[in-house]
Amino acid sequence: METAAIGLSTLVLLVALALAFDFLNGFHDAANSIATIVSTRVLKPHHAVVWAASFNFAAVMIFEMHVATTIGKGIVEPSVIDAYTIFGALIGAIVWNLLTWWYGIPSSSSHALVGGLVGATLVAHGPGAVIGSGIGIIVIFILVAPTLGFVIGSVLMLIASRASFRAHPMKADKLFRILQLASSALYSLGHGSNDAQKTMGVIWLILIAGGRPASDPIPFWVIISCYAALSIGTLLGGWRIVRTMGQRLTRLRPIGGCCAETGGAITLFLSSGFGIPVSTTHTITGAIVGVGSTALQKVRWGLARHIVWAWIVTIPAAAAVAAVAWWLGRFIL
Repeated sequence: METAAIGLSTLVLLVALALAFDFLNGFHDAANSIATIVSTRVLKPHHAVVWAASFNFAAVMIFEMHVATTIGKGIVEPSVIDAYTIFGALIGAIVWNLLTWWYGIPSSSSHALVGGLVGATLVAHGPGAVIGSGIGIIVIFILVAPTLGFVIGSVLMLIASRASFRAHPMKADKLFRILQLASSALYSLGHGSNDAQKTMGVIWLILIAGGRPASDPIPFWVIISCYAALSIGTLLGGWRIVRTMGQRLTRLRPIGGCCAETGGAITLFLSSGFGIPVSTTHTITGAIVGVGSTALQKVRWGLARHIVWAWIVTIPAAAAVAAVAWWLGRFIL
């Protein structure tokens, strides 16, 4: 199927699917933004999702579209993308997101999307259509993002603990409750910047497949729609995963929540600045574990291992579902 032959109704369907994925991304990954601030009881759950969703959307005014460019042009060759490939990629990512949400597993929506793109492209056009260097960077950052979150979070925890060592416990707790509002806002900005842009990159591919020149900038309506869909998803929240991230993995106090969110935010800001689509789930999980281990809290390493296994299988699992969805799409579209 020639990319320019995609009809208007198919384009509308694919854009709607992309925005549905974006909504599910926010819904699935709400735990990343609010788990620590809810578990430390700085904010009530429903206040926390409003706080996080607001800063998810505010990211539209701060960050450039580097991550969207990477997804749109750096994972698979834009010239081979057609309606079936996009359909398969999005269905693969959506199915994996729903499955991991149902079981409360904090997997990566970002890697589900990448896996979907790769799986559908491989079955449709072969390995030559996949950009190896782009995939290589994403695979490397499966390790780098949580490691960086772990290191920064643990270092910040050590500094904060030492700085507040002689402070009155109640005064220190009150201070870090205030600071955690700021750190949560920063993390939500990072979450919005990295994750909303991934869907922008997919919609950009859809528009290119429909005949839009690849050199054109991302339309403003795409940018606003993606930030809005992610924010609404965050607002409704994936409560099954909140408990895993905020309570089951390790117990956090406001000082630890502040350090974990700040460590995660710094990692996401750096990644978005360099146009690297990282997993916000991996990042905050690494930061939480880093803070928990440094603070001599009880980290449930068995649960952490299960989470890591989910990270490992996300890309191939989403790719497999996308390959099947690509085949089905040839009969549906």
